[in-house]
Amino acid sequence: MDAIDRKILAELQQDGRLSLTELAERVQLSMSPTHRRLRTLEASGAITGYRAVIDPETVGLGFGALVFITMEQANRATVPAFDAAVAEIPEVIQALRLFGDPDYLLRVAVPDLAAYQRLWDERLSALPGVRRVASTLVMKTIVDDRPLPI
Repeated sequence: MDAIDRKILAELQQDGRLSLTELAERVQLSMSPTHRRLRTLEASGAITGYRAVIDPETVGLGFGALVFITMEQANRATVPAFDAAVAEIPEVIQALRLFGDPDYLLRVAVPDLAAYQRLWDERLSALPGVRRVASTLVMKTIVDDRPLPI
């Protein structure tokens, strides 16, 4: 990956809807090499997809929580079962496995406190291998989905 590839990635992080013509102008290449580089970046996995960034408040999901999960045992049986179960919960918008304690950090988006309580009671507390669930409510998002500093 060279400086031009990094420039392509930086431009697309800022605006994933750029046309090929606009992208080529911004990275100062003609369209053919820009297109070729773009396809190579996609094929290599450097670009994993394109999506719209949606304001959670606007779609009724303005209540956020950070959920810290400590496992009873983190072993070959419980970790894959836990990972698969978490992946099935649509309200979990990010799940991170951590070194140390706690074992996991989940970011959750729901409409309100009552919805979070139902999620906690019905799904989060019933996840496989869980010893403890602790939550922190999000007061305000300061930085979210920031582009990578490439």
